[in-house]
Amino acid sequence: MWRGADRGFCLHMGVFQMRHKHADVIIAWANGAQIQTYVNKMGGWMWVDICEPMWWVEDSRYRVKPEPKPDVEFRYTVNSRFLLQGCDSWEKPNLKLAFDGETGELKSAEVLK
Repeated sequence: MWRGADRGFCLHMGVFQMRHKHADVIIAWANGAQIQTYVNKMGGWMWVDICEPMWWVEDSRYRVKPEPKPDVEFRYTVNSRFLLQGCDSWEKPNLKLAFDGETGELKSAEVLK
């Protein structure tokens, strides 16, 4: 069997066949990946998880669900006179701020002892 995947077709038993437009996603799904589809929900388009993709629907869009970005943490030394950023300051950090890796929104603030 000769494959021309980069050209969108393959030759199988003497017959040229078009490569399925979702071939890479179908393979990932068969290997256990979570699949998402692009839908219009509440007046806006968004990616949503789907259990049973309908690969044959012509205008459907699918993707492998991306891994979430990790949260970001910063440690500060704060007192009534100054704010020092980073753990390498000469004073021990006493404030930890955690930000959501996806949205950048503040998730938590913790006073360190």
